[in-house]
Amino acid sequence: MEKSRWMSAVLVAAGFYNLVWGGLVVLFPGLLFDVMNLEPVNYPAIWQALGMVVGVYGLGYLIASRDPLRHWPIVLVGFLGKLLGPVGFAYAWWSGQLPLEFGWVNVFNDLIWLFPFAGILYQSFRWHSDTGRAEFVPGMEELLHRSRSHRGHSLEALSYQKPTMVVFLRHSGCTFCRRVMADLGEVRQELDALPIHVVVVHMGSPMDGTTILAKYSVDYWHHISDPFCVIYRGFGLQRGKFGQLFSGKVLWRGLVHGLFGGHGIGKVEGDSFFLPGVFVLHEGKVVFGQPAEDATQRPDFVDIANRAVEIGKRQSGESAESRAVKSSVGCKLETV
Repeated sequence: MEKSRWMSAVLVAAGFYNLVWGGLVVLFPGLLFDVMNLEPVNYPAIWQALGMVVGVYGLGYLIASRDPLRHWPIVLVGFLGKLLGPVGFAYAWWSGQLPLEFGWVNVFNDLIWLFPFAGILYQSFRWHSDTGRAEFVPGMEELLHRSRSHRGHSLEALSYQKPTMVVFLRHSGCTFCRRVMADLGEVRQELDALPIHVVVVHMGSPMDGTTILAKYSVDYWHHISDPFCVIYRGFGLQRGKFGQLFSGKVLWRGLVHGLFGGHGIGKVEGDSFFLPGVFVLHEGKVVFGQPAEDATQRPDFVDIANRAVEIGKRQSGESAESRAVKSSVGCKLETV
């Protein structure tokens, strides 16, 4: 992968750095203390053992550089070491066991690698979460025909019966997914009073979908299971970027809705990077779309549903007028 080149470069650099640093400590255990004008350790063999461990880490990084996304556990172990190393030094300095000058070891051994390693782990998690990266996405016409609810009705057929509001959820363990479902449950009577269909698309199994909708008292609506996010991609929904998923606003609202709002956080089911959205279908076409700008977005479902009704009336009127014109033209031709 093109984007993995920088990851491989980071791991190669970290690997050689660890091998060199570990080798110097093993071969010359007093060198670092002489350079920093510090008293040598009482038991150099322990210091040399630490150098050996650091060198072994270097070998692991070189192996991981061949395929960083696959070998993420090695990167994770290294990341934890680089995260906890400065914490240990801070405690040792605070308690008077190590001088402040020794902190330079943590700067070069840990801190400068911390964020690149975090970036590799983020990209690996993002890549492994992409459940539908190898799936074929058909054109919209075929997609609407093939996408069927748990009751066997296709999106295409439903859209010819009534204007259809299609709600795409994030994964069911997401706080914002639960918040959106709660919003739908609160306005279900208003939505049910309108001449529209409501279809919920989710990433869980059909039974998961029924359970989710039943929890919010809307299990009589249609829902579609899309574990590989084929329908999501077909409607143009995208996997969110870092800022759309982990910005300060997203984290704060997640805390508010999850902890104080009672929606909680559950197990990741599906692709946790996909953003939600709401679309309106009418007579086999997408006539309105509102993809989410970030994970926190809460659409005004009643407003969108009313808009769907208006679109349906307008387009049905235009179709009726078109048929009347064609009929009139036909009658004139027969008269002639």
